[in-house]
Amino acid sequence: MNWSLIDENAKTWTREAGERIRASFNEKLMIHTKTSPDDLVTNIDRETEQFFIEKIRNTYPDHQILGEEGFGDKIDKLDGTVWIIDPIDGTMNFVHQQRNFAISVAVYHDGVGKIGLIYDVVHDELYHAKAGEGAYLDDIKLPPLKEVAVEQAIIGLNATWITENKRIDPSILAPLVRRVRGTRSYGSAALEMAYVTTGRIDAYITLRLSPWDFAAGLILVNEVGGKVTTLHGEELNLLGQNSVFVCKPGLHETISKEYLSKLEKKA
Repeated sequence: MNWSLIDENAKTWTREAGERIRASFNEKLMIHTKTSPDDLVTNIDRETEQFFIEKIRNTYPDHQILGEEGFGDKIDKLDGTVWIIDPIDGTMNFVHQQRNFAISVAVYHDGVGKIGLIYDVVHDELYHAKAGEGAYLDDIKLPPLKEVAVEQAIIGLNATWITENKRIDPSILAPLVRRVRGTRSYGSAALEMAYVTTGRIDAYITLRLSPWDFAAGLILVNEVGGKVTTLHGEELNLLGQNSVFVCKPGLHETISKEYLSKLEKKA
C-alpha cells in the first residue's frame, strides 16, 4: 500500500474540492433539511461528496467509502481501506456565513487511522497527518500538545449543553464553564478538533457526532499527543454516533474525574 501516494491524491482532491466550493459562493443554493429544520444539506454538499467518490472509485476501485450524504457504501465493518468523508462539515455556517466550515477526509485501513485531512476552505488552511509522522498545518509541523490548567483552558462547547436539553444535565458542565478561562463554539466539529490539534483551543466537548465528523480529527489529535474519547472515557465507535471529548493531555484526566464522571451512561 503506497500511503504517500494516497496521501498526495487525497490532498490534491481536497484542495480541488475546495476550489469548487469557493466558486459556488455566488450561486443560488438548493437547501434541504434532513433530520430536523436545523439539519441542513445543500446541493454543494452532495456534489462535493460525489466528486470525491468519482475520484476514489476511478483510482482505488477496491477501497470503500463512508460519506455523510449517503452516496458511498453501506459499511458495517472497517475491513480493508475505507475513506470517511464529510464534504462540508458545518453546513449551517456554509449557508449563513460562507465561512467556518471544512472538508473532512480520513483514510482508515482495517480500522486504523492512516491519513487525516481537514481543509478550512475559506482560509485555505489544510490540517493534515499521516499516522506516525506528526500533524501539520500546511507545511508547518505542529508541536506536541502541552498540559494546561483548567483555569487557563479555552474549551469548545455549544451553549446547548449548559441549558435545558434532552442529552445531558446542564448542571454538570455549567461549573466547568465558570471555571475555565473561556468557551467557544465554531459550529464545525472538524474545525474544533483541528483547533485542539494546533492549540488554538484546549478541549472540545460535544454530545453527538457521526464518524465523518471526527474521523480525520481523531488522527490529527493523536499525532500531537492529545486524547479523544467519549464523555465516558471510551474509545470512539467509527461506525456509529458518539459523544466526543477531545482534549490536551492531563486536562482530559482532570475534566473527566471532576466533571464528566457525574454523567449518566446515556450521555
